[in-house]
Amino acid sequence: MPKTGRSISLSSREIFPKNGSGNKIVEIRIDDCYRDGTFADLAYQFAPVGLVVTENRVIRDCNQAFAAMFGYAPAELKDCLFAVLYPTDEEFVNIRDRGIRELQETNTYWDERIMARKGGSLFWCRVRGHSFTPDQPLMRAVWSFADLSEIRPYQPLTRREREIVSLLGEGKTSKEIALKLDLSYRTVEVYRAKLLKKFGVVNTNGLFQALSGVSSDHLVNSV
Repeated sequence: MPKTGRSISLSSREIFPKNGSGNKIVEIRIDDCYRDGTFADLAYQFAPVGLVVTENRVIRDCNQAFAAMFGYAPAELKDCLFAVLYPTDEEFVNIRDRGIRELQETNTYWDERIMARKGGSLFWCRVRGHSFTPDQPLMRAVWSFADLSEIRPYQPLTRREREIVSLLGEGKTSKEIALKLDLSYRTVEVYRAKLLKKFGVVNTNGLFQALSGVSSDHLVNSV
């Protein structure tokens, strides 16, 4: 990039929470971008939504908004397995096949899910994806993440409750969930009844609405 023109230099310490990542300087020469019409880096780095490029579920690069959303600096997430941002390893594994068919057929996908920040706190976010390799959608892809905390505060649930609601979101019956989780049918029904009572609803659709405000088709790996 040419060295002429006014530039703006941003310290990662000013953008991200303190995390021991050092004093790495991120520099985007804004005047040069506008003069040359080269906006790709500018738009990517300063987009008001989290953007991340992945390869086989490994983070190859991400912008400032994505890293800050999770409490990291971008360099800390580079080449990390995406599992580091999920509440549990089980949830990272379980979500793998969600959206594969949509990406293969239309190369568009979105859902709303719960993710984990660096400190362990959980939050709702909206995820959209586009694959560069539609035949194998997870091989190379780009994703956007939007933090929904302000409009949808996280309702604390146990890992088992998250697993059950995630499987309900896949359309599985209580018997199928029991087989999947190696539980009795009665145990799953008890969990389901407790969830309905906790959120003051009478059926599964009402539960999904209470948890996310969207239909079960777009609720995954969460709650």
